[in-house]
Amino acid sequence: MKTLLVISFAIFAIMNCRAQQATAAKKFISGLDSAQRASALFQFDTDERYSFHFFPIENRKGIPVDQLRPAQLQAALELMKTCLSAEAVKKVDEIMQLEIVLKALEHRSADDHYRDPGKYFFAIFGVPDASNTWGWRLEGHHVSFHFSVDKNQLVAGTPGFLGANPAIVPEGPQKGKQVLREETDRAFELLHLLTNAEMKKALIDTIAPNDIITYVSRKAMIEHPVGLRYADMNGKQQEQLLRLISLYVHRYTKLFADAMLKEIEQAGLDELRFAWAGYTEPGKNKAHYYRIQGPTIIIEYDNTQNNANHVHSVVRDLKRDFGGDLLLEHYKSSH
Repeated sequence: MKTLLVISFAIFAIMNCRAQQATAAKKFISGLDSAQRASALFQFDTDERYSFHFFPIENRKGIPVDQLRPAQLQAALELMKTCLSAEAVKKVDEIMQLEIVLKALEHRSADDHYRDPGKYFFAIFGVPDASNTWGWRLEGHHVSFHFSVDKNQLVAGTPGFLGANPAIVPEGPQKGKQVLREETDRAFELLHLLTNAEMKKALIDTIAPNDIITYVSRKAMIEHPVGLRYADMNGKQQEQLLRLISLYVHRYTKLFADAMLKEIEQAGLDELRFAWAGYTEPGKNKAHYYRIQGPTIIIEYDNTQNNANHVHSVVRDLKRDFGGDLLLEHYKSSH
């Protein structure tokens, strides 16, 4: 009886967590006025759902943070918490605040809003409901998350991008702050566990690319995976690689992250590859890049711009980016 109660409670917790997404989205929408809804709401099958830009652009779609009143902003935060982990929500906020740092470093005037923590946009696609297919997006400079939900189940959370400029704040009240420290440190820790022979397999170029390879492509794919295979690592190296993957995957809530990790494992851990380009030691002007690629996932990290003090990192689901083609077909057939 005790086991049955535990199982029943677990099922209830999962369903309750899933239901919170639609509830939070509906609460967010209900708090918007008609003009705000016109900015924030889109059809699910619009091409806008595939828009993905982690750099500043003009006329980004959605309702910006600086047009949300306190209660509306709180509702947006609650929506974020249904899909992102507490640590990811914290990183998003810190990245948004880096816009203030960047504005000062670039000596922009007070009335210049090119760097602005208020220019992060929420967009809802479709009608949030327990029986519907719908999605939502949070996007601005160095933040871009795309979520797709079907019948209260989170189907996809990618592309999922976080960046930081500056990667390490060089001066001012926040000097030394490094929002994506773990993404950097864990990768170097893994790299430095490799032998010389293993390093030769992992190092794909002595010069790092200027940005993540998948960039803003609708279909994330890097043909002919390269790098050191998981199967060719020793136990300690394998453990460190999985710690690095877990860091990225746990940007999402635990239930969804656990499902992603299980899928990565089922697709074959031996097929995972770790690739590195550029400098093998951190430091100013030491541009570096790494990639983890497997049958179901690509994770990229690039720190090359601004004298290697400007990080881009992304998670791409090779099956379900933007919800995947099957979800769109399901939506069209059901509506």
